[in-house]
Amino acid sequence: MRILLTTTSLQDTPGPHHELLEQTGFEIVRERGPLSEAKMLELAGGFDAFLCGDDAITRKVLEKSLPRLKVVAKYGIGLDKVDVTAATELCIPVTFCPGVNHTTVAEHTFALLLGACRKLVEEANYVRAGNWKRITGHELHGKTIGIVGLGRIGCEVAARARAFGMEVIGFGNHWDDAFAATHGIQRAATLDDLFRAADVVSLHTKLTPQTRHMVDARRMALAKPGLFLVNCARGELIDTQALLDALHSGAVAAYAADVMDEEPPPPDHPLLSAPRVIITPHIGSRTQENVVRQATMAVQNMINVLAGRPALAQANEISKP
Repeated sequence: MRILLTTTSLQDTPGPHHELLEQTGFEIVRERGPLSEAKMLELAGGFDAFLCGDDAITRKVLEKSLPRLKVVAKYGIGLDKVDVTAATELCIPVTFCPGVNHTTVAEHTFALLLGACRKLVEEANYVRAGNWKRITGHELHGKTIGIVGLGRIGCEVAARARAFGMEVIGFGNHWDDAFAATHGIQRAATLDDLFRAADVVSLHTKLTPQTRHMVDARRMALAKPGLFLVNCARGELIDTQALLDALHSGAVAAYAADVMDEEPPPPDHPLLSAPRVIITPHIGSRTQENVVRQATMAVQNMINVLAGRPALAQANEISKP
């Protein structure tokens, strides 16, 4: 068996997932992802499995990988970089890792939000440069946060928001009535309504053709002046040019994100030099604890499918090597 391993989190973080992978006896070919379609096409055809991150697993890549490829094992939960429709038509199983990273990503969401509201990056840089400059920020208590997507991550963000004394409204296809009642979450009838009511909007929905650029100029114009916008989902959910215009006009007070529409971004990407922007390099799920959970589940999923067994449904089903 030959395995193409591209996810850098799995490769760079020590833990039992390395032992689990080594015990298979498979030949492991390591690349530093995320890989482009061109690079995947260059490599495709000689592997029994892809153990991948956010690489471009397109129809062309999948077709070239046959007849040898037996499974695409995704490290993570987002499948927007994998052509799942093509994989299904070509009878190639695709696995992913539900239920592993909601705590970690929710914590990172609040790290970004606090950084934006209290201008922590800017202030820390001033002090490091020897400038004792003090800027007045904003507190979270009493503010309304609108959470787009109330899945596992969105619910964890909602619980933390309530602990900060925030009012919470939510919007999304999934809705847990019992959770909403317990945590006092109001349901917005439409995404437009959520933008009208929120002081902070936090995105936690998946990227689909319907959600691409869901945050556009029209929706940002509906919000109160000085909106704080947080994105730990996908960069393509936001119309970048509309966001830049809103930042320059002051309609958006700050944008804090762990994702971009190009990853890694080119040095001249306009968001990198835009005012009041904090961007981290897609590390929301990258903690020691979570990488081990996620990597172990991804490796176990791959092993199970190659052995003719079902993939894991939850992270707690992982057995020790």
